[in-house]
Formats: sequence, structure tokens, C-alpha cells
Amino acid sequence: MVFNWFRRQFAPESPEDEMPDVDESVSEVESTPKSDDSSAEADDPDTSGEAKPDYLNWAKAAFENIQQQQEAAAETPEATEPAEQPEPAEQPEEPTEQSATISEASEETHTDETEVLAEESSESSAEAEEAATPEPVMEPSEPEPPPIPEPEQTPQILSQGADAVNAEPVAEAVDFDEGFIWSAEVLAAQGRRPEDVSVEEITWLKKLRRGLGKTRQGLVNQIKAVVGQGPLNQDGVTEIETLLLQADVGVTATDRVLEALQTKLRAETLPPDEAIDYLKQLLREMLEEPYQKDYAPAITPERGTLNIWLMTGVNGAGKTTTIGKITHVAKQSGYNCLIAAADTFRAAAVEQVKVWGARSGVDVIANPGQNTDPAAVVYDAIAAAHSRESDLLLVDTAGRLQNKKNLMTELEKVRRIIDKKAPQAKVESLLVLDATLGQNGLRQAQVFSEAAQLTGVVLTKLDGTAKGGVALAVVQQLGLPIRFIGAGEGITDLRPFSSYEFVEALLSS
Repeated sequence: MVFNWFRRQFAPESPEDEMPDVDESVSEVESTPKSDDSSAEADDPDTSGEAKPDYLNWAKAAFENIQQQQEAAAETPEATEPAEQPEPAEQPEEPTEQSATISEASEETHTDETEVLAEESSESSAEAEEAATPEPVMEPSEPEPPPIPEPEQTPQILSQGADAVNAEPVAEAVDFDEGFIWSAEVLAAQGRRPEDVSVEEITWLKKLRRGLGKTRQGLVNQIKAVVGQGPLNQDGVTEIETLLLQADVGVTATDRVLEALQTKLRAETLPPDEAIDYLKQLLREMLEEPYQKDYAPAITPERGTLNIWLMTGVNGAGKTTTIGKITHVAKQSGYNCLIAAADTFRAAAVEQVKVWGARSGVDVIANPGQNTDPAAVVYDAIAAAHSRESDLLLVDTAGRLQNKKNLMTELEKVRRIIDKKAPQAKVESLLVLDATLGQNGLRQAQVFSEAAQLTGVVLTKLDGTAKGGVALAVVQQLGLPIRFIGAGEGITDLRPFSSYEFVEALLSS
């Protein structure tokens, strides 16, 4: 069973069979809150006691299912180990030959016992000398291994990345804690079933919530305090506006949120919790606005055709790292991937791509020469993708704003090569943005959008000092959908974007 992260379900070969079940589960999950709302009119405290056990039972069922999966996975290697044990049974032939030698040796010992004793004494003395010699043994020469890692300074980072990949299934010791229950509530609200939940989803939601923790702690409580005072006055509007701007929401998105909140609170008074729920709905609608245009709600590689994803962005935004993480997600989802190292200008860019290709187990098409034509690399990569019947080709491009004209002409040339060499390919142009840059990152995005024909954005480094509100600013000012978000440095810390999960992690107290 392969878990497809792009479709968020197991068994990607038959997605149509599983979709009706998801819809039915959605209706079931949505029906339970309605029953709680009806009971809420009678007794508020009782409803809180009735709603939680439903999610708790769902979380417990999911936790038990994950434990069963882990036990089944742990039993498989144990079954293979005893199969290797029959080999010692073949060794009894050797003792027969050894017995003859032993008998001969015994005869010799009987004839010359004194010699044996002398040899034993000499051996014991030799052993005594050997016991004394270990002190001056040339062990100081062992410090020679340290020079070996010195030329492999980059591979040391590789080993950490490889350990991270191998540690993913091992680090699946999920605890039934608050983070697990919150993740279960988020998945259940989306219509997921307990038996379809994977360990990777739980760990990812925990990382996402942890990464947005700083923004959430400073935003939710203060908004609740302001909204709980009733209709918004000028002071309340100013305070909420300050909070949103500090969260890098941007001026355009902040004005829309304030206008909607004022209209809603003038029509009816909302308790703080209901006001937060309304804000969640509002933010989800804003993040999903690009889907109402020509953009698909999800970016998923199509099987049977070549998918080419151009990765653009400024140096330092995490572009090459994002390529390695996306290939890891795609490969684990059952897609055949290939990487084109078309950033031939930045020093060690090709080597860095090869490093991430080795981590994710994906081949890299590169030109061994220096300062080669990036379009030529893309040309060779498309030919290799066709010959290998690859599903997804990710192209690493240069990001040099100081040479903007050369960069734009280079990107345009790459697009022309793709249109000629793979006219039927499904092309996506993704811009990688460093979320820690805030509004400065948006200015960079506007420069790239002029020539790169962008179709989506990848937000990285949300686990640091980044403010989660930058996602709203990107959508509102650029009109582009967010396709992936990264909340960590590991190879598994980047996943496809979900507006529901993002808003819940941002505003759930």
C-alpha cells in the first residue's frame, strides 16, 4: 500500500473507488456537529462534553490502527531472520574433517607432552608480552580517519539527510498526546476515516502546528480579546489591523479581513470562539480564490504523460532543497522522477542537486562542464525522461536578480525548449519563496512572475521566525495558489498545501 501525498489516500491506482467513501464520511462527520449544535441550544456545557468524545473515539481508532500497522511492519523483518538460521546446519560436515586432525594432534600431544607444556609456557609468556605491548601500540595513528571526513564536508550533511530519510519510518513512535488528538480532529473534519490515516500525516500536522505556533499564540488570544468586547470600534479595528500586519498578512488582505469582520459583527454579536471560526472560514475562502480562476485545486502529476515542473526563485530561498523534498514526496507516492540540474551558474549548484538526488534516490541529469547552457541541460533531461518513461521532471533554474535581464531571457529559452521538445507535457512553473522574508519576498515574486509564467508558489522555512500570514499576502497580491509548504529542514518536512490544515494550524487555540 503506497500513500499518495498528492491525493491524500492509499492505493493511488484506483482513486475513483475511494472517493465515494470519503464523501460519505464527510457527510457523517458534518452531521455530527449539526447534532451537537441542536443540543447546544439546550445545554452548552453538555455539548462540549458530547463533541469531544466523538473526536476522541476517532483519534483512538486511528491510533490503534497505526499501532497495528507498526506491529505488522515490525513482524516482517523478524520473519526473515529465522530463514537465515538453517545455514549453521550445513556446518556438521566440517567437524568430521576436524576430528581427524584433532585425533592426530592428540597422538602428538601424548608423545611429546613436555614439548606441549613448553610451548604453552612460551605462548603464555608471549601472551604476557602482548598484554604489555598494547600500551605502546601505534594506536595514535588512528586519528588518521578524521582527515577522511574533511574532504567530505558536504557528504556529512548527506549522511544526516540520509539518516533523516531512514529515521522517518523508525521515528513513527507516535504518542497519543494533545498534538495527536488535534491532528485527528483536523483529519476527521475533512472526512477522513481512521483506517486511512498514515503516520506521516500525523507527524506532518504536528510539525505544521509547531511551526506556526509563534504566530498563533500572538494572534488568536488578542483577536479573541478584541472581538469579545462586541461590535468593533475604531480602537478595535486598529488593534486587529496591527496584529494582522505584524503577522505579514499584507495591506490588501488585512483590509479585506477587517471589512468582513466589521460587517459580520455589526449584523450580530459573536462570542470569541465563533468569531475565530468565522475568521477561519474567511481566510480559507481567501486562500482558495485562485481555484476559482484557471488554477486547479491541487497539483498532481498525471500518469501516462510527462509532467515538467520548473522551480524558480532567488538564491537562498531553498529552491534546490525544495526540489529534493518534492522528489522524495513524489517517489514515495509512486511516481517515477527525474531531476535536471539547469542552474549552471551558481557555484556548486549541480553538486547540491546531486546530493539531494542521492538522498531521495532520484537520478540527476547534469552537464559536467562549467557555465554550460541551461537549455541544453533541459533538452537532454527531456530526452532522458522520455526514454525512461518518467512521470515527473523537476528542473532547477538559476536565480540571480542582479542579472535580471539575462535571467529572464534564460527562463524564456528554457520554456521554448520545453514547448518544442515536449509539447504535450503538463508544465508547472513554481516560485520558491522564503517565508521569513515577508513582504520582501513578494517583491521578488513580482519580478519572476513577469517572465517565468508562474502557476504556483512554494512557501519554505515556516518553522523559523516566519509569520504564517505571508501566505495570505502571496495569494492576494500575486493571485497565485500555494502548492507546497515547508516546515522543517528534513527531507520529509515539505508537503502539498491544504488551506484547511493551514488555517487550523494558524488559528486553532
